[in-house]
Amino acid sequence: MRGIILDFDPVASTGRISGDDGNRYGFVSASLQAGATVRSGQKVDFVADGDSATQIVTLVDTPSPSRAEVFGNRSGAEPAYDFRTALFAFNGRLRRQHFWISWLILLGVGAVANFIPILGVLISIGLIWPNLAITVTRLHDMGRSGWLAAIPYAVSIVGMIVAVSMMGLSIFTNYDALEREDPAAIFALVGPIFGVIGLVTLISLGFLLWIGVTESQPGENRFGPNPKHPIDSSVFN
Repeated sequence: MRGIILDFDPVASTGRISGDDGNRYGFVSASLQAGATVRSGQKVDFVADGDSATQIVTLVDTPSPSRAEVFGNRSGAEPAYDFRTALFAFNGRLRRQHFWISWLILLGVGAVANFIPILGVLISIGLIWPNLAITVTRLHDMGRSGWLAAIPYAVSIVGMIVAVSMMGLSIFTNYDALEREDPAAIFALVGPIFGVIGLVTLISLGFLLWIGVTESQPGENRFGPNPKHPIDSSVFN
């Protein structure tokens, strides 16, 4: 497996390696090939044994990578939140932090839209696109298919159909009692409907928490590189 040395303590003769699989491995100097020079940022090839690295071979001795080289931007900093990419792109991956930032932005816009007559309805419809975008790319970051984003929408549609059907059946079978405003008949009408709405809400909330708290898939997957690079600041000492 390939990796990069994060740090090495010559006194304790121990160090850490960031593997290409996104995991970190500890090592001792005895695991290094004879005469190998060790420093932060050194590329190595090694054999993983649990959480330890063994049979470490240093590769071409290249200068320590800069933050700009690792993160692909001129500022040398970890990629900042880009709302245009996060809210409107369906390709690539979206890390958890940026997902929640996007979700809060959309929640705020939706809350404001509720107080705007007519135009607010159009804004709410328009928010479907960015909500889908952040859900799809977050699923990509988890290594999951973006089609799973259809789950809460499908559940809502099915729930609506069930609620309307139950309402129609209750009205048909208890019409006379409802005309008399019988409390039992009213409860029989609204009780199951609120139950369906509660179940749909619970499933949607569970889906949101699932994609919002699940960690990124380590390393690169079929949807692109990991948006949260595993190398920490010690590589750039």
